[in-house]
Amino acid sequence: MFKRKKEVMEPVLDSNGEEIKIHKKKTPMKERLISAAFLSPSVIGVLVFFILPFFVVIYYAHISNLMSKEFVGLNNFVNVLQNEAFRLAAKNTAVFSLKSVPLAIILSLVMALILEKNIPCKSMFRTFFLSPLMVPVASVVLIWQVIFDNHGVLNEVITLFGGTSVDWFKSDLGQVVVIILFLWKNLGYNMILFMSALAAIPTDVLEVSRLDGCSEWKQFFYIKLRFITPTIFFVGIMSLINSFKVFREVYLLAGDYPVTSLYMLQHFMNNTFKSLDYQKLSSAAIIMAIVMTVIIGALFLFENKVGKDVEG
Repeated sequence: MFKRKKEVMEPVLDSNGEEIKIHKKKTPMKERLISAAFLSPSVIGVLVFFILPFFVVIYYAHISNLMSKEFVGLNNFVNVLQNEAFRLAAKNTAVFSLKSVPLAIILSLVMALILEKNIPCKSMFRTFFLSPLMVPVASVVLIWQVIFDNHGVLNEVITLFGGTSVDWFKSDLGQVVVIILFLWKNLGYNMILFMSALAAIPTDVLEVSRLDGCSEWKQFFYIKLRFITPTIFFVGIMSLINSFKVFREVYLLAGDYPVTSLYMLQHFMNNTFKSLDYQKLSSAAIIMAIVMTVIIGALFLFENKVGKDVEG
């Protein structure tokens, strides 16, 4: 085994060749106390609202109930994994994320590439795509109810042309409606991120590729896609997080117990909290945290592998 050599700082010499002694300035105790006083509210807030509840959740997940407080090991986790409602909610949430997140990345990237060109009414299209960011969730839900309700605008148009009306929120097409809502709400923000990433690509690299006869498709796949990999990773993470927060819209559209295809993990959490079953709730929260950590960790590894040559 080779021992690592200890690094030694070379002495600093003056004009006469004599060593100059450097004295490290010590921070006075008064400045340390002032810094600690300013940091203490944030530290206390993190301890009280994040770290302490985290350990409380772990404690609740390993006891039978709040009365006997009997340690049961992993029994609560097994019970949650065997629960039909949790399985249904996990399946619907996974299906929704697998459908909506790739669509959010691909469509917003396509929109950014289109708006990157010199097209007419470019600023108007950009404003149109960004307008959903300024609309409150309650207003968005109201618009969707007007369009997709059983007696809404869309069904009126369908029946006008001889079709059969569809109760969108009480059928298997309900998740499609929520995916459209999710995309409409998030595409504008993702598009701006991609436009910024595309604008940051070195122009000399693109010009050289054009001189070499590189087509636009090859330029996109071999140059642009490599440079915007970190942005794709960030947009994917944000879209994944937002897909887990779609409960607000689904709750306002369909209530506590929606149709089977719209029953998400947040519904399970909310209904379990109402029944005061803290052991089941804590176990499900820990399982969700572990799954999200694994997914985000895998995305980090993928981004590090793909984007390493660009960052280097």
